[in-house]
Amino acid sequence: MAFRAGYRELLIGGELERRAEAMAELARECRLCPRGCLVARASDERGECGAGSQASLVSVGTHHGEEPCLSGWQGSGTLFFGHCNLHCLFCQNHDISQDHVSARAMEADPPEVAAAMLRLQALGCHNINWVSPTHSLDAILAALVLAAQEGLRQPVVYNSNGYDSVEALELLEGVVDIYMPDLKYADSAVAEELSQAPDYVEHARAASLEMHRQVGDLEIGDDGLARRGLLIRLLVLPHDLSGAEESLRWIADTLGPDTVVNLMAQYHPAHRAHGDRRLARRLTREEYRAAAAAARGAGLRRVMTQTLFL
Repeated sequence: MAFRAGYRELLIGGELERRAEAMAELARECRLCPRGCLVARASDERGECGAGSQASLVSVGTHHGEEPCLSGWQGSGTLFFGHCNLHCLFCQNHDISQDHVSARAMEADPPEVAAAMLRLQALGCHNINWVSPTHSLDAILAALVLAAQEGLRQPVVYNSNGYDSVEALELLEGVVDIYMPDLKYADSAVAEELSQAPDYVEHARAASLEMHRQVGDLEIGDDGLARRGLLIRLLVLPHDLSGAEESLRWIADTLGPDTVVNLMAQYHPAHRAHGDRRLARRLTREEYRAAAAAARGAGLRRVMTQTLFL
């Protein structure tokens, strides 16, 4: 059974366009993310994320390194957006998220972004994967309207850092088929210290709840491809800075034991992590095994683990 993207239904009668207009209104005095900078994005004023009125499209391509249920055999069609509303010390994509001069050089108007989505569909990608879309949702939705009008039909994956606004997410109901947020921290003090976002935990959890309300648990077809639902990524950090056990228990208790979690082990020191003694080394096998044991202890039944670390 082929995917059927939800936004195809919203295109009928103009609802998708109305959603794009409402998202643009959120950006007028910007409330696209929990920062709530209130800058006039339509006039190209820039808040903490560094983004302007257009999306920074830094990379477009077929990605075979996502979760198997997304990459499949023909790849996930990824659009990497520059800038970011977090300031993580250990960001592994800091060249596009924190280097705002470079990201500005790659800003593209909605027709260009729409053409990129259509190009990925033509390549046979299983889905259209928006990577770091939160701070550019107004421009991205404007592009989606154009792409849908030109025949885009692949499902959308919303691949975010988890620092999302429920107000913005509500406008994505029926637009996004698969949500894939991070859940980076369980401790607000750590979130402030490592990402300059003291309210990260409360907003990421609220966002996860809203995403789950919209799409439910992840549905995977007989072909192994994700159809619809929520997949949470949890990057295990050295010294348990991610608070893995607490987050995993929250997921199980609040979202349910059938929530799909990718327990990620690929942390390595990047960006400014070398300046923090806790982050200046790779994750140990023992640390990862402890997180995997915590997932089992929480009762989660659908956890993706990296077997080389077990």
